[in-house]
Amino acid sequence: MGNLFAASEIVELGIQIEKNGADFYNALIQKTNNDKARDVFKYLSDEEKKHIAAFQGILDKLDKYEPPGNYADDYLAYMNVLAGEYIFTQEGKGEVEARKIKTDTEAAEAGIKFEKESILFYEGMKKVVPEYGHKILDQLIIQEHNHLKTLVDLKQKF
Repeated sequence: MGNLFAASEIVELGIQIEKNGADFYNALIQKTNNDKARDVFKYLSDEEKKHIAAFQGILDKLDKYEPPGNYADDYLAYMNVLAGEYIFTQEGKGEVEARKIKTDTEAAEAGIKFEKESILFYEGMKKVVPEYGHKILDQLIIQEHNHLKTLVDLKQKF
């Protein structure tokens, strides 16, 4: 099956996603001339930093955890595929992606895509972390849904 990520590595990818998200939104703050967009991007950047701390809390408690059941390898393989296709799991990609943005509408659309992919990744993550991490992940997923709504509302204003 090739090299599969361990549960701790999946959580570390969550941290990387949030770091890239913060970098992405910080770069967008510098690019926009729209005060409302700047406020939204600042808010989202701050939220991503809070999420980093939440994931670090999960990681700190994770001690060579192995997902239970017969399908543990399948869950980890699924997360491996998701991580490989998700650009924000790659270090430094937040700023790179932000540099490609030309308009505030493109920025909102890119943020919407980022938030949707994060939700998908975090839903999958629930299968590979211990039960105590589920409540934290559920809260993060709800927050990502709120970020998604915020970005959709912002896009509609452009």
